[in-house]
Amino acid sequence: MGAVGYLQTSIGWLRFVLNENRQLVRIDLNVPQSLNCETPALFKDIFTQFSEYFEGTRRDFTLPLCLNGRAFEMRVWKALLKIPYGEMRSYGEIAAACGNPKAACAVGQAVHHNPLPIIVPCHRVVGASNLGGYAGGLSIKRFLLRLEGVRKENGEVFLVKNSAGCYSDS
Repeated sequence: MGAVGYLQTSIGWLRFVLNENRQLVRIDLNVPQSLNCETPALFKDIFTQFSEYFEGTRRDFTLPLCLNGRAFEMRVWKALLKIPYGEMRSYGEIAAACGNPKAACAVGQAVHHNPLPIIVPCHRVVGASNLGGYAGGLSIKRFLLRLEGVRKENGEVFLVKNSAGCYSDS
C-alpha cells in the first residue's frame, strides 16, 4: 500500500501520493488540508524539494516518479519534462515534438490528465494566442509562470481573453 502526504505551499495545500515502491504517482493541487495530516519521514525529500521550488531556489526535481498513461500521453509527458525552467512551449510545439504536428488538441487532453503537475511542467504549455488552460486553475498557472520568470517576447504570456473578448492580465 502507498502513502499520502500534504504540504502547504504558496498555491495552497498539495497532496502527494506514493505507491508501494515509494515512487510519486500523483500530485493534487489546492486540496483541503487533511484533518489526519501526518508527515511521514518518507515525504521529507519531496517536501524539501517543493519548498525549495516555491522559494525560487530549485529548478529541477530529483524524485522517484511512476508515470502511467496511454502511449500518446506518455510521449507528451516526456516532452513536457524537456521544457526548461523559465521557458514555455505551445500545444502545437509539443504535438510536433511528439511526432504529430496536427495533434495540438490531443496534447491538451494529455496535459490535462498529467498526474504530476509542477514536476511534469504542464504549466509551461500555452496556447498559440492565449494562456491556455490549467487543471489547477489559471491563477495557479500564472503564479507558477511568474515564479519561474517566464516571459514571452511580446510580453503577452499572462494575457487571457475575458468574457468581453478582450485580453487582460486577470
